[in-house]
Amino acid sequence: MKLRFIGIDPNTDGANCPRVWVNDEAQEFVFQGWEADEELTDKVRSTGPLPDGETVVRIPMRMVRILREACDAAEGLDIR
Repeated sequence: MKLRFIGIDPNTDGANCPRVWVNDEAQEFVFQGWEADEELTDKVRSTGPLPDGETVVRIPMRMVRILREACDAAEGLDIR
């Protein structure tokens, strides 16, 4: 698996910060974010189940430019 690093939270402390990658091979976005608390997770579950193997993460809105860059990187792939 080859991950293409896109960016890190611009307000980073350099250690424990949200990050974004694109996995060209699997055609996936990969996010490192803050773990959602139980209240937020329950709100997410109110729209549908949260299956085993899935989780809720939070990414700050100040990363919108990085998320756009990840979308732009994915757009060039032959997505199936």
